Amino acid sequence: MKSVLLTIVLCFGVLCSCSQQQNAIAVNPLTYSDSPDPDVLRVGDDYYLVTTTMYFCPMVPIMHSKDLVHWRIVSYVTPDLGDADQYLLKNGRNAYGKGQWATSLQYHNGYFYVLFITNDLHKTFIYRTKDAMQSNWEQVSVIDDFFHDASLLFDEDGRNYVVFGNRELRVVELESDLSGVKEGGVNELIVDFNPEGFNLCAEGTRFYHIGDYYYLLEIDWPRGGHRTERCWRSSSITGPYEQKVVCDGTIGGRGDGVAQGAIVETQHGDWYSIIFQDHGAVGRVITLQPVTWVDGWPIFGDDTKPLESFEVNLPASGKEYVWDNDDFNKKDLALVWQWNHKPLDGCWSINSERKGWLRLTTGQLATGISDARNTLTQRTVGPKCASIVKMDASGLKDGDFAGICTFQSNRIAIGVKAEDGDRFIQATVEGFRRPLEVLSHIPVEDDVVFLRLDYDFTDDTATMAYSYDRKTWLQIDYKLQMRFTLDYFTGYRTGLFCFATEQLGGYADFDYFHQQIIQ
Repeated sequence: MKSVLLTIVLCFGVLCSCSQQQNAIAVNPLTYSDSPDPDVLRVGDDYYLVTTTMYFCPMVPIMHSKDLVHWRIVSYVTPDLGDADQYLLKNGRNAYGKGQWATSLQYHNGYFYVLFITNDLHKTFIYRTKDAMQSNWEQVSVIDDFFHDASLLFDEDGRNYVVFGNRELRVVELESDLSGVKEGGVNELIVDFNPEGFNLCAEGTRFYHIGDYYYLLEIDWPRGGHRTERCWRSSSITGPYEQKVVCDGTIGGRGDGVAQGAIVETQHGDWYSIIFQDHGAVGRVITLQPVTWVDGWPIFGDDTKPLESFEVNLPASGKEYVWDNDDFNKKDLALVWQWNHKPLDGCWSINSERKGWLRLTTGQLATGISDARNTLTQRTVGPKCASIVKMDASGLKDGDFAGICTFQSNRIAIGVKAEDGDRFIQATVEGFRRPLEVLSHIPVEDDVVFLRLDYDFTDDTATMAYSYDRKTWLQIDYKLQMRFTLDYFTGYRTGLFCFATEQLGGYADFDYFHQQIIQ
């Protein structure tokens, strides 16, 4: 009898615990960090998200969530895209604003697939894996076609399609093994949308076959207005397609529209969209919106108006991991880090050459930060944050400069410069079509220094400071007006750098990187 009562009590306790579990609350933007061009899918109770990071390595970040609100970076599809000069920062070439663009994420027959184009190689890449939580997926094919902002669809009839384009959207059929465009297969213009008075039309496509309709989601940008999300549908893959605006509004007191992204159905039959908003210098931030089906159309938010916050019909689970502190006491590089372009693998180490420190060693001469190999970057976070490092500059050689910077083309940097056997605290500013200017050049008091960057994304400004004890901060008298520029095409990150201008083999050691949100 006692065992029966105990079982009843335990079961009642479990039921009470489950009933008290709180649903997730979406507060937009979700991560308040740069995560453009999202695509999302569900496999069982797990959600996966891919975003664009262009030239940063490793490439094609995959995020995971259980509640569509808290996203964690769990893997990267590929470490790099080869040894072309632009990826190695050689011969005056670079991949800024190019590299991996607008990846499509799909799940088919037990495999995760991604398809993306490179805006410098003008090719389309397809990778796959059975385990999206692990990095370095299998390369399926490299197609000598440039499918701009493409969306991959494995259709119910067993055929494979890609929709792509800008203003003109085409659908092409791929070979069954995804090796290229199928000879004699579907290859047709299905949407021709180029009205007067628009900055861009029919871009950022996502393609679905839901019920009786094929659906195309894309963005438009009326001149003088904001981005909007438009949906096209047809009972036939080749059309004709009818259209409707499904999201038209702004959030956060900004004039930037919320558009471009994907929709997903939960295990409970609810629908949501993940779409981004241009958010100034911090980059393009993702938002979550509820989706309601009205007369067969997916309507976002509250009757097309995006919501600032709402309750999601999924239990709150996990925490965000798109940026983090790092004490460099592990064997491998944390997933929140990406290199600027392909790194020189023999010229960096974590917790090995110096226990508990990151070492950046110069291995290729540079003219400045823009062509410096092995610059390690991490996303910043809004609305305000500070990035702080402890650095030992005793290993620098003459001509070396090491420190931290606001990583975009319009940037500031603070660190230690080695010259003629001496070392100086140096702060610089440079920008798009703006030559480098040295703001301060002060003899150091100690080789070990603390460096700090403060970001304020409410007015897109940044400042820098240094210290010898992390208590008394010496401020550099300059405030950077940050700008999201299309030459780099990514939001601001913090970069840890060490580059040589005269001789190789110098190094800088970083004891930790701490990023904190400022209230």
